[in-house]
Amino acid sequence: MPELTLEDIEFIKILATSDATILQAGMNEVTRKRLDDQIGVILREYYHENTTFSGTKRTEEFQKAGIDEEHGKAAIACARRLGIDIS
Repeated sequence: MPELTLEDIEFIKILATSDATILQAGMNEVTRKRLDDQIGVILREYYHENTTFSGTKRTEEFQKAGIDEEHGKAAIACARRLGIDIS
């Protein structure tokens, strides 16, 4: 399970509060790879925890970072619109 860094938190907050079309237009290959390799994994773990009730590690990390459930859902929805596999 990758550690949640400040950079990851910022990425997730941007996903939670941004329009996917605008993000897609400005996304380069490095950003896309980061979303696929790091942020996608974190969001998948968060999604899995919240749909299967299999733990609270990511949920607690998100809460400590100021990412509430609504922001988490919005980040997942935005990531999906950008083509990141979450489920």
